[in-house]
Amino acid sequence: MSHPHPELTAPGPLQEGGVRVIPLGGLGEVGRNMAVLEHRGKLLVIDCGVLFPQENHPGVDLILPDFGPIEDRLDDVVAVVLTHGHEDHIGAVPYLLRLRDDIPLVGSQLTLALVAAKLKEHRITPLTLVVREGDREVLGPFDCEFVAVNHSIPDALAVFVRTSGGTVLHTGDFKMDQLPLDGRITDLRAFARMGEEGVDLFMTDSTNAHVPGFTTPEREITPAIERVFHQAQRRIIVACFASHVHRVQQVLDAAEEAGRKVAMVGRSMIRNMSIAKDLGYLRVPDGVLVDLGRLTQLPDEQQVLISTGSQGEPMAALSRMANGDHKIDVGPGDTVLLASSLIPGNENAVHRVINGLTRLGARVVHRENALVHVSGHASAGELLYCYNLVRPRNVLPVHGEWRHMVANADLAVATGVPPENVVLADDGVVVDLVDGRARIAGAVDVGYVYVDGSLVGAADETLLKDRRILRDEGFVTVIVVRDASSGAVAAGPEIQTRGFAEGEDVFEQVRSRLVTALAEAQRNGVQDTHQLQQVIRRTVGSFVGSTLRRRPMIIPIVIDA
Repeated sequence: MSHPHPELTAPGPLQEGGVRVIPLGGLGEVGRNMAVLEHRGKLLVIDCGVLFPQENHPGVDLILPDFGPIEDRLDDVVAVVLTHGHEDHIGAVPYLLRLRDDIPLVGSQLTLALVAAKLKEHRITPLTLVVREGDREVLGPFDCEFVAVNHSIPDALAVFVRTSGGTVLHTGDFKMDQLPLDGRITDLRAFARMGEEGVDLFMTDSTNAHVPGFTTPEREITPAIERVFHQAQRRIIVACFASHVHRVQQVLDAAEEAGRKVAMVGRSMIRNMSIAKDLGYLRVPDGVLVDLGRLTQLPDEQQVLISTGSQGEPMAALSRMANGDHKIDVGPGDTVLLASSLIPGNENAVHRVINGLTRLGARVVHRENALVHVSGHASAGELLYCYNLVRPRNVLPVHGEWRHMVANADLAVATGVPPENVVLADDGVVVDLVDGRARIAGAVDVGYVYVDGSLVGAADETLLKDRRILRDEGFVTVIVVRDASSGAVAAGPEIQTRGFAEGEDVFEQVRSRLVTALAEAQRNGVQDTHQLQQVIRRTVGSFVGSTLRRRPMIIPIVIDA
């Protein structure tokens, strides 16, 4: 297997007739999926998603792919193909279209409807091309055929890209549920047909590659959901992804059977399910769905709420309920059903929500104590089937952390793909497909692009480091007034602190050290304000580090009077 090297240089020009793959997100991480294919001077983008911030990203709203490597070539982009409507595949589309708003978007009916609703908030009217399984569209030098795949959202598609330089099969996110709720299975016949034609590069979902066997069918969780409804004493609150149409359908059906009414909480949940209902992907039983105001007037035993917040997002409805900061007061007898998979990195946030709800007296049903969610991704057994059907010449595992991609690569090798034809890459590592062989050609510089309030790309790692220090270590402000003519200290130092359990008197001990250090600096002829600030920072930092075992942010202020 070929691995990326940390010292890769920029790739040279693409060999004439070759196909270049530039992953801008989704490799080595779960989310931010985006790949760029280059052929004959044109670019085809596959997916354009976001990554949701974790605890080490304080103040960040979203994390985008880095568009830098293609920003000066946006006129060469022939289309953006969207495999399905999850945020980690479509969430960054508005930010790409801010750079060029007439890039055509290609995807299924539901996917494009979800994107259009998102773009409306950004005041962008997109150019769209609706496709369905079996359709074939020529997009510049890329001949794209679309294949039905089963996932945890309806209308998901894989895409088979034919070019004069080779073929690429990109699965998007998929699994092989043989009895899906909507009857739409992954089209393995098409995969086999494309395998017979020849797949030069197989870009396949890695998220569940480390899980043995087969992913549990969606139908198997229906009894668990029904059991929750039969056992619940008061209200039922269901938390799931705002795009999980199948799960919402199961909840609506269970509510109808139990004689309960349902209201949805959360703007994205209400918007997405309204779209799914209007397009016929969600069947709402007559009289079951009501608005929140009407629901709260009913007896508790007749109420069901479907909410966002299954990943412990701080501002989502469920987290606010757990903190007692929502108009829905969770209490004894209530049942909360967490009906979503756990995105890696969100474990602590989700457990905090579970603990908060449990403390309030609710019964919390989740994936660790009941079969209330199944993954939307193919496990190892399913991937083995796909490799044996497709028989790809080269493999580039995508969509997953490194442990997932390595497990996927091992599966490819086990089915007969030569190890030297399996490419493991990070975001930014450029892979060229030339004469039927895929090889690492170099790397482009990519990083995280943070959406911070109304700003995109302004926040960087230095800023986040400062925020983490402020959050974890507190800060100390030292104010010194200096005589402008003599350079002597005229007043101060005055010390103010925030975020310390210790009282202000502790910092009286450092005051004398500061006076001594500043006097010594004056004797040594130090007049520069920045140098004096450094003296203050070193003196306070040394004291706090050795005495309190802390590394706060130190803000020295020198005023000339």
